[in-house]
Amino acid sequence: MADNDNDARAAWAHRGHHRPVFARVPGPGEESVWDYPRPPDIRPESRAVRVIAGDHVVAETHSAVRLCETASPPTFYIPGADIDPGALVASRTASFCEWKGRAAYWHVMTGDTRVADAAWGYPDARAAYGALAHMLAFYPGKLVCFVGDERVRAQAGGFYGGWVTAEIVGPYKGEPGTQSW
Repeated sequence: MADNDNDARAAWAHRGHHRPVFARVPGPGEESVWDYPRPPDIRPESRAVRVIAGDHVVAETHSAVRLCETASPPTFYIPGADIDPGALVASRTASFCEWKGRAAYWHVMTGDTRVADAAWGYPDARAAYGALAHMLAFYPGKLVCFVGDERVRAQAGGFYGGWVTAEIVGPYKGEPGTQSW
């Protein structure tokens, strides 16, 4: 990473929510991940959202929400009522988010196929994120995910679960050279 990139990131951090100079400027119909807030916010999603493992539809909804946070593509959360409960097996994996609290994980099972830790959620989400308490997010790098008719690309990096669609511009957290963000 060039020194001027580090300087630009530092200047951006002190200015608040202004898009940094290294970020791509969004065109018509696009969103910059650098215009998303920190702490993240929850936004309703009206497009159809679908998650598939093999030939099995694990989740399908018109009631998803997007969690939008600075520097990351949105993470889509799907209501539990729109997820096939028979496709989920609780995992022992857990993680912690400074905003949402403790995350629990689930394996996705279809037939003889097990996709380890492919979904996560916040059953005891902190108050500001209480809307997520009965929802799950899915890793698009482990499953086939769609927003409308568009197949989602996975956010780079093994930990992040952002859904990259055509309207989202970065650069994004998780790409090479972004570990310091």
